[in-house]
Amino acid sequence: MEELIRALLLADSGVSGLVGTTVNYGEHPAGKPLPGVLLTVISDTGGYLVNKPGGLDLARIQVDCDALSYREAKQISRAVRAALSGHAGGGIKGVFHASTRDSHKGGSNEVSQPYRVSLDFHITYSI
Repeated sequence: MEELIRALLLADSGVSGLVGTTVNYGEHPAGKPLPGVLLTVISDTGGYLVNKPGGLDLARIQVDCDALSYREAKQISRAVRAALSGHAGGGIKGVFHASTRDSHKGGSNEVSQPYRVSLDFHITYSI
């Protein structure tokens, strides 16, 4: 599922036009400048019938859209949402937007701290 979600984002011209190939799980590559998209699996569970696995898995992913300006982070988040929300195809049975949060890391040098818009998606899949 992780590979499919990353591939969807990289193949979307709205997302790749804003972040290029900087779509990663876990952390941004060292030395790679922003903007970028960071993916985190929050949960991933199998679906069950009464007495056996149901064949569909349920996951929740967080997509962090990081940039040096709020405007750019928000543009990236809108492109990500357009690319993922409602998607179904291949092993992905459905992607559903669940929530959005805006944040900014403050600190002694706020100019260099990234703005972040985080989106959560529920994903039903069978791989």
